[in-house]
Amino acid sequence: MKQYWILLIIGFLGLGDVSCTSYKEKDNQKQDTPLRGEITISADESFKPIIDELVKVYESNNRGTQINVEYKPEADCVKDLWNDSIRMVISTIELTEPERLSVVDSLRTVVKQLAVARDAIAVIVNPRSSDSLFNMAEIKEILTGKNVKGLFPVFDGVKATSTVRYIMDSVLKGEKLTEKAVATRTSDSVINYVARTPLAVGFIGVSWIGNQDDREQLSFLKKVKIAHLESNDTPGKYILPLQANLYMKKYPMTRDLVYILKESHKGLGWGFGNFMSGEIGQLIFKRAYLMPGLKSFRLRPIQLNEDEK
Repeated sequence: MKQYWILLIIGFLGLGDVSCTSYKEKDNQKQDTPLRGEITISADESFKPIIDELVKVYESNNRGTQINVEYKPEADCVKDLWNDSIRMVISTIELTEPERLSVVDSLRTVVKQLAVARDAIAVIVNPRSSDSLFNMAEIKEILTGKNVKGLFPVFDGVKATSTVRYIMDSVLKGEKLTEKAVATRTSDSVINYVARTPLAVGFIGVSWIGNQDDREQLSFLKKVKIAHLESNDTPGKYILPLQANLYMKKYPMTRDLVYILKESHKGLGWGFGNFMSGEIGQLIFKRAYLMPGLKSFRLRPIQLNEDEK
């Protein structure tokens, strides 16, 4: 009988140990908070400059946090929606309600998405190029290989990137992309390729060349020219991808930057999402020449340094 009680007590102690471990594991899953912890997020590599800046400022303001960013083509970011080790995805993808519910059911978590800024696809040309004004019909001729001067497109990858997806879905709309299209590894590689190739026309996110307070981007602007595209609302007027033109959707190739958060508690992902949609985050988007998506702005007539044609 004495041995029975000893074994029973040991059994209870064992169960207690298992129970403690289980609760500890649950606590570890929720250990991160907006002010403390480490998470991994997946981001479209087209937006690397702006996301690097957002992460740097957030971590600087919250010393106990670490946000690890895996930069990928957009198609790989989409796959990460079903990866439970990736807490957040930042790209131009916005889920439909059935798609959102599919992620919720698969991962048993809460899924929130929000458009935090408006981006544009900038068109860049070689400094020696005589062509820097395009309407969308001429852009389509370049993309389909029908340009009489032999101009050809250059992308940050011919497959799976958000830029290529936008071109295929919103510009070509079923027409075939030319076999002359060139794929480079990254957006800065697009800039360098166009800089040394007179007939190349590059397509990149405006955040790579829009921030004139960034030394690297200023060096890019010495290598290439940003082309003017015909305005959506004024035929014959050619404009740059400036913030006012993005805000009013006058610039032809605009798209939203969206974050998709997979988090069932108010953790570090929740904190970073709030930061992007808050005052400081929106100002960072503005400084990077994206159009902040969640702040109201009053448009006033001013004299721009950029020469609109």
